[in-house]
Amino acid sequence: MKKKRQPTRADLAVCAIIFRLMRTLGRIPRPLARKVGNFLGDAGFRLDRRHREITLNNLAFAMGAELDGEQRWRTARAVFRNLGQILFEVGWSLRAPASELNHTVRIDGLDNYRAAWEKGRGVLTITAHMGNWELLSIVAERSSIPINVVYRPLDYMPLNLFFEKLRSRFGARLIPSSHAMLRIVRALKKKEVVSILMDQSVDWYDGVWVDFFGRRTCTSKGVALIALKTVAPVLPVFLYREDSGFRAVFGKEIPLVVTGDKTSDIESNTLNYSKAIEKGIRRHPEQWFWVHRRWKKRPYCPWPRIPA
Repeated sequence: MKKKRQPTRADLAVCAIIFRLMRTLGRIPRPLARKVGNFLGDAGFRLDRRHREITLNNLAFAMGAELDGEQRWRTARAVFRNLGQILFEVGWSLRAPASELNHTVRIDGLDNYRAAWEKGRGVLTITAHMGNWELLSIVAERSSIPINVVYRPLDYMPLNLFFEKLRSRFGARLIPSSHAMLRIVRALKKKEVVSILMDQSVDWYDGVWVDFFGRRTCTSKGVALIALKTVAPVLPVFLYREDSGFRAVFGKEIPLVVTGDKTSDIESNTLNYSKAIEKGIRRHPEQWFWVHRRWKKRPYCPWPRIPA
């Protein structure tokens, strides 16, 4: 196991500068910040040709039968605008008092979470890079949810320190994704919640090939492995942006498939989780992270290819 590098004084100093810059952005009145975020999103859409093409291709690949060319173009532009908003919203959240945060974030489906938690086995929540996912910790704090967030540490230490502080400031505990299984199981045994992003492409040895928007793509099997091991309930949660703020939506528990065939059970449950993520994205496709190459070409695999 690779030893974690400890931050230097320079790392801490740069992290402090990032915090000050973000808090400065938080001073901008929200109506103006929305306009500036949209302007930056439009600029990125025009200038970042590579990610614009990835976004348009992904939309055509996944939703070509539902969106015509003009609709895909408008949706892609809205995706960049969504990303432009995130920077200012994070800055706002660093300065806003708790009363304002609670007033701005509304919650639907909290009964679904409570029903899952009452089973006494902890709760696994799956989510996606939707809306402003960095603000989900506000929902956990407001709802008194003892949450653990699985994350992949960033290579640039000052920025990684910033996001660690941002995500843990309301009491969330962070679990690095590398060698996370033991800490996740321990958290679930303590009846805590573990939140996992489940919308990114993974290598073939970390996932299984399941349908996502009508196309097969390699999807992490980690949640299925954990659910089968602990029998912890799994439910989706998303944070969407609205005109007046944000809305967190807790979906219903996703039934666990257990047949005794481990390989089949992992594939079946991963497919069900993938479909829940897809359903959440379809609610507001313009707020998802379409700039990610979710449908990559299949890498080398020593086993026979799965038919398309």
